[in-house]
Formats: sequence, structure tokens, C-alpha cells
Amino acid sequence: MPDASAVTAAVLDDMREEGDELDLLVAGLNAHEWAAPTPAEGWTVAHQIAHLNWTDEVALTAATEPDAFAAEVEKALAAPGTFVDEAAEAAVAALAPEALLVEWREGRARLQEALRAAPAGTKLPWYGPPMSVASMATARLMETWAHGQDVADALGVTRKPTARLRHVARIGVRARDYAYFVRGQQPPDEQFRVELRTETGELITYGPEEAAQRVTGPLLDFCLLVTQRAHRDDLAVEAVGPDAGQWLDIAQAFAGPAGTGRPRKAGR
Repeated sequence: MPDASAVTAAVLDDMREEGDELDLLVAGLNAHEWAAPTPAEGWTVAHQIAHLNWTDEVALTAATEPDAFAAEVEKALAAPGTFVDEAAEAAVAALAPEALLVEWREGRARLQEALRAAPAGTKLPWYGPPMSVASMATARLMETWAHGQDVADALGVTRKPTARLRHVARIGVRARDYAYFVRGQQPPDEQFRVELRTETGELITYGPEEAAQRVTGPLLDFCLLVTQRAHRDDLAVEAVGPDAGQWLDIAQAFAGPAGTGRPRKAGR
């Protein structure tokens, strides 16, 4: 079994690569493209990068100043439905795209440095339960990929799936019960079986093989589902069993209030 520190370092490497890939996508944009609307209502490409920059900054605060991060949690509790939008809007209003890009790059580098310097076994506070360094890196990778998908959709770019999607799928599976709790519902007692196929045909599995409740489909489609970047009806993710079917309707890999998801594509 790989050493825990090696696993953490590998996740941090993937987190850095995910950010670098999105950076390449936005680095050469003109003012019109930065202002392009994304599938997230009211959010431009600039809002997406502003949000990632803000979240990296609060993650850095969680890693280096946990007492100060508690104040961020209080802000979120005071305005649970608006604090994310307000932070993105404030950044877009304050910074030109070029300055925003520089700030995001510098923030990513600082967060990488802080997470790599954290002692083994460190638990970082967050908006949900405290997380290990590896889990924090996984969450940041997931969010970078998800918001990067919004940017790609806005620009009409098709991204090639990478092996980093495994991290997105894993956090989506692990967050199964959270999707119920955030909606005031009790999650099923039994475990689900999840079987996902990569672009190369490799099978990735979670949960007991004999489970009655099952989810199957392409890895990419499952990641789009749990990050709520596409409607379930537009994806090739299938459920066997009523509980598995209900989960696919509410699944979310991200912390915070229950997401509304994306509308079904016209004509379906």
C-alpha cells in the first residue's frame, strides 16, 4: 500500500495540473471572452475564475489560520444562499481580468505550498467536516475541474478527460450521504455499488460487488452528474434500484447548500 505522504503528494500534483490546464484555457482570452456568460446563471468566465481564486484563499486561511477561518464560516452561515455569489461578484468588480488571473495564479501557488508543508495527520477545518490535506486537495481539484467545465462550455471548448477525473468521482461517491443530509433527508443504510468506465475502457469500482443498489456509466458522465454540470437525462449514467435512482437525482460532490443543477437540454 502506498505511503500516506506519497498519496497526498500525488493528489497535490494532480491538483496543480488541473489548475494549470484551466490556466492555459483562460490565459489568452480577450475582454469579450472574459465577459462571456457561462452555464451558471449570472456568472461570466471572470466570475468562475474569481470564485476559484476566492475558494483557494479561504482554503489557505483554513490551512494556516484556522481561527480566522472560523470567521469565514460565520459569514457563510449568515448568508448561506448568497455568500458565494457575493464573493465572486466583488472580485470581478474590483479586478480587471489580467489582475484576476495573476491573483489566482499566486493564490494557487501559496495554497500548494501550505498544503505540502502541513504536518502528517493534519485536519483542516472546512464548511463541512474537517478534512485531511489529501481530501482538501481533492476538493480543490474537483472544484477546479467543475468550474473549468463551465468555462469550457462558455467558450465552446471540448476538454479531453484525464485520469484526474478519478478524484472527482471518488469525492462524488464519498459525498453520497452528504447529499441527503443537506436536504434534510436520511441516507440509505446500505452501500451502493458504483461501476464507471474510463475513456480507455478501464473499470473503476466503489462499494460491495453484491450490492443491490447500483450505478453504472462513463466516468466523465458521472463526474458531470455529481458536480451538477449536466442534467441526469443528458448523461449515460444508469441506476438499478430506487435508492440509487434517488441519489442520482440529488448527488453533489461539493459542500454547501443543495444545488439546483442544470436544466435538461432542449429537445430531450
